[in-house]
Amino acid sequence: MRDYLTFLYRCFRISFVGGWRYHLWMLCLTIIALLGLNAYCKQLVDGLATTGMTDHVSWGLYIANFTFLVGMAAAAVMLVIPVYIYRNKDLHDLVIFGELLAVATIIMCLLFVTVDLGRPDRFSHLLRRFNFPLSMLTWDVIVLNGYLLLNLHITGYLIYCDYRRKEPNKTFFVIPFVFVAIVWAISIHTVTAFLYVGLGARPFWNSAIIAPRFLASAFSAGPAFNILTLQVIGRFTSYNIPRSALLLLRQIVLVALTINMFLLISELFTEFYAGKTHIASTRYLYFGLLGHNALVPWIWASIVLNSLALIILYLPVTRSLRLLNIACVFLIVGIWIEKGMGLIVPAFIPSPLGEIVEYTPTINEILVCLGIWAFGLLLYTIFVRVTIPVLSGRLTYDQPFEIATQD
Repeated sequence: MRDYLTFLYRCFRISFVGGWRYHLWMLCLTIIALLGLNAYCKQLVDGLATTGMTDHVSWGLYIANFTFLVGMAAAAVMLVIPVYIYRNKDLHDLVIFGELLAVATIIMCLLFVTVDLGRPDRFSHLLRRFNFPLSMLTWDVIVLNGYLLLNLHITGYLIYCDYRRKEPNKTFFVIPFVFVAIVWAISIHTVTAFLYVGLGARPFWNSAIIAPRFLASAFSAGPAFNILTLQVIGRFTSYNIPRSALLLLRQIVLVALTINMFLLISELFTEFYAGKTHIASTRYLYFGLLGHNALVPWIWASIVLNSLALIILYLPVTRSLRLLNIACVFLIVGIWIEKGMGLIVPAFIPSPLGEIVEYTPTINEILVCLGIWAFGLLLYTIFVRVTIPVLSGRLTYDQPFEIATQD
C-alpha cells in the first residue's frame, strides 16, 4: 500500500513538470475550464434558462457532445482489437494511449450529462427509481460507469506494473478484462443508440440503422483523433511513435468512414424516396421546413467535410501525414456535426404537435461545453505526461525522481 501511495504521489508531482509549451498548454486549458465552471455556476443559479433549450427542444449542445464523446470512448476498441486479437506489434505499445483517452472521454460524458440535468441532485431520483432492466437509461448508466472502471483498471494496472518493473499477470488481470472491455465498448454506443431509438414519439430516431451508424462513425472519428494526438506525443516528447502504426489507423478510419457514408446514403434514400409519413424532421434538417432552416448549413457542412475526408483518404498520397491530418480534422468536425446538431436537435423539430421551435445554443451554454472539453483534454494531457516516463523506464520505483523529468 505504501509503494502504491508513493507511485501516486510521484505521478502527481511529474504532472507539474514540463517545458514552456507544456505549461502554456496547461495554462490555456485551465483558464478555459475555469471559464466553463463559472458559466456552469451561473446555470446553477439561474437554471437551464441560461441555455438555448426550451420545452420543445429539451436536448441540445450538451447531449450532442455527450453522444459524440461516447463514440470517442468506444473507439478505443479499434486499438485494442488489432493488438490482443490479431497480435499486431505496431500498436502494442500505443494501445494504452487509446484506453487513457477512453477514460478521459467517459469522464467528459458524465460531466455533460450532469450539466444537462440542470440540478445534479436529481441523480438521486434515478438511483431511487433504478428501473432495471426495463429502462434504457439505467442500462446507459451501467455501461458507461462499467466501461470507465474497466479502463481505469487495465491502464492503472499496466502502468503500475511498468513502474514496479515487473511483468503483468495477463492471464488473470489483463486479458479477461481486455476482452470484456472490447464487448463493453461496443455496448456503450449501442445502448446509447437504443436510448434514442426507443423513444417512439421521435420518428427521426426510429430507425434500425441508428446503432450501426453510431458504431461506424465512432470507429472513424476515434482513431482519427488518435492519429492526431499520437503525432503530438511523438513530436513533443521523447516517445517513439512508429509511422506504420499511424498508417494502420488510417486504414481503420478509411474502412469505418466508408461504411458510415454508405449507411447515410441508405438512410437518406429510404427517407426521401419512399416518402415516409414522418419525414418532417429529416426534411427540416436537410432542406428546411416552412421557412425554418437553422440546421441546414450544419448538416451540409458535415456531408461536405466527411466526403472530402473520404476522398482524401482514398488517395494514395494520404500516406503523407500532412494530408492525412487534414482528412482527420475534416472527419472529426464532420462527425461531430452529424452526431451532434445533425442528430439530437432535429428530432425535436417539429414537435409531436407540429410546432416548429428552433434551437440556438447560448454563449453560456457554449462556455460550459468548452470548459468540459478543456477539462477532458487537461486530464488526458496529465495521463500522457505520467505514462510516457513510466513506459520509457525513467519513472520507476528504483530510479530517482529527477531522471523521470528528463524529457
